[in-house]
Amino acid sequence: MRFDILTIFPQLFSSFAEESLVKCAREKNKLSLEVHDLRSWTTDAHKTVDDKPFGGGLGMVMKVEPIHGAIKDLKRKGGKVVLFSPRGKRFTQSMAQEFSRQSQLILVCGRYEGVDERVAKHLADYIVSLGPFVLMGGEIPAMAIIEATSRLIPGVVGKADFLKEHIPATGGFIEYPQYTRPEEYSPESGTVWKIPKVLISGDHKKIGEWRKKKGKTLR
Repeated sequence: MRFDILTIFPQLFSSFAEESLVKCAREKNKLSLEVHDLRSWTTDAHKTVDDKPFGGGLGMVMKVEPIHGAIKDLKRKGGKVVLFSPRGKRFTQSMAQEFSRQSQLILVCGRYEGVDERVAKHLADYIVSLGPFVLMGGEIPAMAIIEATSRLIPGVVGKADFLKEHIPATGGFIEYPQYTRPEEYSPESGTVWKIPKVLISGDHKKIGEWRKKKGKTLR
């Protein structure tokens, strides 16, 4: 799978791409992550990517021309374009699973007051929001989507059975409480935090039933 990120702040992705499981997945050729400076598709001497909004108002709006040029150059057969907007469809686990089946995602990271609406109308396949709030740009949502999507690619996270264990036949993703050593922890005198006894019982059937009962299916 290939992620192409369009941003005017490519340096924000430097450590993200070179740390933890994203780096490992890239090294194992499970995914490709390419960050592109949107200013590379401008045609003026000042590399302008924004302009004043029609109708007046505060702030600046990102221009359609460089975004269109970048998508035209980068988009492969079957590739999908994702634009981030507070007005977009709420990102969910089901959407992450849908994204994980794509061969390419082009993630358009807006800034300033927003992105020319013609990008949403004519270029984007998905318009996505992380929630009912406004961020300074689309870079954080892009990182969130890359993590949520790439962990569903076989071999990116955990052992071979990881996805089989966490994805039920009905779809979604099961998250249940996790514990590790020590079995008992005393943060202060007279207080003991214990783990559920079933988890150290050795009875895998009961453990499975406990996880099913305590878990939550994300969709």
